[in-house]
Amino acid sequence: MNTIVDNKYISVYDLTKMIKSRIESDDNLNHVYLKGEISNFKAHTSGHFYFSIKDDKSRIKAVMFKNSNSKLIFMPKDGMKVLIEGSISIYEASGDYQIYVENMTEDGVGNLYIAFEQLKEKLAKEGLFDKSHKKKIKRLPVSIGVITAPTGAAIKDILTTIKRRFPLVKVIIFPSLVQGNDASLDIIKQIKKADDYNLDTIILARGGGSIEDMWCFNDEELARTIYNAKTPIISAVGHEIDFTISDFVADLRAPTPTSAGELSVPNLVEITTYLDQVKVRLNISINEKFNKLNLILKNLKENNILMNPSKLYQAKQQKLDNLISSSNNIISNIIHNNKRHLINILNKHIILNPKEIFLKKSLNLNLLLEKSVMLNPLNELKRGYAIILKDNKAINSIKKININDKLNIKMQDGIIDVNINNIRSDLNA
Repeated sequence: MNTIVDNKYISVYDLTKMIKSRIESDDNLNHVYLKGEISNFKAHTSGHFYFSIKDDKSRIKAVMFKNSNSKLIFMPKDGMKVLIEGSISIYEASGDYQIYVENMTEDGVGNLYIAFEQLKEKLAKEGLFDKSHKKKIKRLPVSIGVITAPTGAAIKDILTTIKRRFPLVKVIIFPSLVQGNDASLDIIKQIKKADDYNLDTIILARGGGSIEDMWCFNDEELARTIYNAKTPIISAVGHEIDFTISDFVADLRAPTPTSAGELSVPNLVEITTYLDQVKVRLNISINEKFNKLNLILKNLKENNILMNPSKLYQAKQQKLDNLISSSNNIISNIIHNNKRHLINILNKHIILNPKEIFLKKSLNLNLLLEKSVMLNPLNELKRGYAIILKDNKAINSIKKININDKLNIKMQDGIIDVNINNIRSDLNA
């Protein structure tokens, strides 16, 4: 077969190269000043940045190589408004035109990012993110619900991980939109539906994407639905660097869908190993307990008392006899002592001669009466003596008397009142 070659046809590569040459030769495109909002940002392990710059009408892919982004004093992120300088060219492998960024400065924050921060702050103040409200993920679940797109990497990663780690669990898929204007309402519907299935855990997931792609997970009504669900919910939206409102309000946040599968179920191999170890420890413990009890039983069997129980009775009987004898001796001694004490009382002189004791006591009483009469100071008055009183008190010395004092002289048959005009201490005068 003869091949006809028409020189007017060119390859895709040649066309792309031609367009690239035209663009690069245009001075207006060699140095472009552009402003817009960062979207779908990715920091590659090579150190290069890949992202898009967009406004409300269009977008353009952007690349910022490591030697240029090393000069930045901030870390770019989705939603950030920036001012950039660079050149326009064609990436030959895909035929996409893009801007190669040389310089970039911040120009405020994009509208989506502002809305995200405002909602985050509002819900945080209401307590929707508080750890005290987080429900615990069941360690050994029986059934798990997965809310995500029915096709794609997310559902595949979750199912593969769960099957590998814990194939005993039942997984129910609740297909849902995960992108677009109607996605939030669809996810809310699926959460309420799954919440009525009496599941142990619900996984809410989707793969990575731009902030616009994942914006449905920043919906306020969706956040409140997650918060009010009775079933624990794991949020696994986007990649590890992506955060949505759903992540903050969920009971547990997984950095990726694969991580969500790992966090939702235990590792069956680890559980089996653990149970084997417990079984070994349990057998050892049972054997030790059995040997210990067997030794106790053996000692009991060989015990002299148990082998000759009558000896135990004999010892107790002897002790009882000793106690009875001791008690009888004590009682006998008490009776003997009391009897002897009674005899002593009966033999006392006062019991045998009570009249003599009475006469003796009467004589002593008369003697006391006579003494009291003799010592009565009033009897002295009959003999011519007197009592001198000053202020109704008896005095016995002139040292207690002063000139002009009034004294009372008490005699047998009356009282004499006198005034003191003179005091002499000479008894012979």
